[in-house]
Amino acid sequence: MILESSPNNLDLRQGTDAQSERVGGLIFDALVKKDEHYELQPWLATSWDQPDALTWVFHLRDGVQFHDGRPLEAPDVAYTIESLLDGSLVTAKSGSFATVDRAEAKDRLTVVVHMRRPDAGLLFNVSDGLFGVVPRGSGRDFGLRPIGSGPFKFVSAVQDKEVILEQNHHYWSIAPEVPADAQRIERVRFEVVPDAITSALELKKGSADLASNVVTLDMVHTLQSAANLQVESGVGSPVVYVTFNVTDPVLKDKRVRQAVACAIDRHAIVDAIWRGQARLADTLLPIGHWAAATDAELGQYPHDVGRAQRLLEEAGFPAGKDGVRLRLTLKTSTDETTRLMAAVLQQQLRAAGIRLEIRSAEFGTFYADVTKGAFQIYALRWIGSNEDPDIFRYAYGSGSFPPKGGNRGRYSNPQVDALLADAAGSTVRAVRKADYVKVQKILAEELPGIPLWYPNNEVIHTRHVQGVVARGAGSFDFLREAWVVR
Repeated sequence: MILESSPNNLDLRQGTDAQSERVGGLIFDALVKKDEHYELQPWLATSWDQPDALTWVFHLRDGVQFHDGRPLEAPDVAYTIESLLDGSLVTAKSGSFATVDRAEAKDRLTVVVHMRRPDAGLLFNVSDGLFGVVPRGSGRDFGLRPIGSGPFKFVSAVQDKEVILEQNHHYWSIAPEVPADAQRIERVRFEVVPDAITSALELKKGSADLASNVVTLDMVHTLQSAANLQVESGVGSPVVYVTFNVTDPVLKDKRVRQAVACAIDRHAIVDAIWRGQARLADTLLPIGHWAAATDAELGQYPHDVGRAQRLLEEAGFPAGKDGVRLRLTLKTSTDETTRLMAAVLQQQLRAAGIRLEIRSAEFGTFYADVTKGAFQIYALRWIGSNEDPDIFRYAYGSGSFPPKGGNRGRYSNPQVDALLADAAGSTVRAVRKADYVKVQKILAEELPGIPLWYPNNEVIHTRHVQGVVARGAGSFDFLREAWVVR
């Protein structure tokens, strides 16, 4: 299976990039699991209750084993949570547990989490892809040789080359039966191939079996006609977005950020680059999510070069003799689709008098710059974490500046913080939704970032592999259920 970049850290307590969460999600189990509607269902925790607003009690599944044979019990869960709180790890995920005071094992299969303040988002933060239970005592280098309880076991990894996993034959959850002439996937080699053209060629000649959201839509369209390949396409929840560094002298004025939004023709990009296989986004939450604001509730920025120019004029950026009003830099990874998008953005912004410079770097370097705040604008996608409204705290809360969260643009608004705190502290969904809609209205006005679109999931596989079902979040869960034709 092809990956476009190496996972940064397979320890789900530390890995926040898409590859870490997707591959790590095969190695580890979470307490709860998201269904296709982003509702949380029992997983390692068979049930949970809240005796009061500051206490969560999780009842664990009996008989679960780590890959080395040790039983997974309440002390392991409590240790996993505590390690995110005690400073022993440097991780952006600590911010997601800032409302937790402590976790304790009440008995072998009961975990009690004591809160500093109410937080309805805790359940999502212990869900699949974001959270994985580690054996008690696992240190900061645990990601080099991770031991989980998930459907696949770690075998080896070479940075920028490959990760190898093999099936966990003692997994507690029974996978569906496979046809008589087939067998389960015993071993997966995730090969790192940064170049999309190379990835497409490997799939076409059969030297790779699977790729999930790796090649461009043009290449997907071409590969559909290959006799040895199949494409599984489905609606996706990940959202492509750009973030502004609001501490930048130019970008601190929201009118400049709004002008950029007006200069972008999103419909043209979706039609040209995504071949219509994406839906426009006005919020980070997936379409149909219970907390998502409607289009009518949010400020809109349809493609309007004249409006963009007026906003820049108001912000003090008149056109020079060459028509240029200001210069900005967009940082991206070397992902082919992102680079294509950046090139189109460069053309579109030019019409409004914005000269956009593109700087692409391999993912590790790019991500390090983004985390340090060494950017004016960057383009990325939220994967999985945007399926819960706590994404707004993680992405825009004042307490979520790196390394404590994903607010890389350093946006801060006391009103947003207060609304997010109120939403997190309520157990009434209607109250929470009202708060989150207000947050989305403010973000649509102040525009610390622009949600762009939700790409469809596109999984390409050889006919040698069957039973592949694309997941909404783009996870690799299908590897557990798929089979290889003998």
